[in-house]
Amino acid sequence: MKKTANPNGPVIIKKYANRRLYNTETSSYITLDHLAAMTREGRDFKVVDAKTEEDITHNVLTQIIMEEEARGQTLLPVSFLRQLIALYGDSMQAMVPGYLEASMDSFRRNQEQFKSAVEGAFANSPFAELAKRNMAMFEAAAEAFKPGANAAAPAPAPAPERSKDDEIAALKAQLSALKDQVDKLS
Repeated sequence: MKKTANPNGPVIIKKYANRRLYNTETSSYITLDHLAAMTREGRDFKVVDAKTEEDITHNVLTQIIMEEEARGQTLLPVSFLRQLIALYGDSMQAMVPGYLEASMDSFRRNQEQFKSAVEGAFANSPFAELAKRNMAMFEAAAEAFKPGANAAAPAPAPAPERSKDDEIAALKAQLSALKDQVDKLS
């Protein structure tokens, strides 16, 4: 997740008894959707109960996830949720947050490495344009799995007509280049 530098620390969001959220940075009331957008932008914020000053960021972030899941933006499989619930009260419970955080960090790094490897593999080759289109399709597919993704994403430009032999040769070349990149990463 990208971090936005804020010299004054995280933005303070106050939650009032009437469930309204107040952004102290912009002096305006906001919604959970605004907080979700701030999270996607990498903005650091802290939600506090307006009366008690208790930090309730965890609860609000969990609420955002619940609302995203209820909208059909299911990111968490039922089996994962069952396993997560089963870990509450388990002797390993204290290790789970660190493990999940490290796993998500690793996932993001791998996603960036994969993207870089694919882009680099075809940089100065005759298949660069094909690779760009494939990468655009991959990114469109990845975007479809992100919360808040637009279902009506534009379709990639159609590929020019080519023979099956040309397509097979191109795919073999791509596969070979990708294998080389993966070997280099290993």
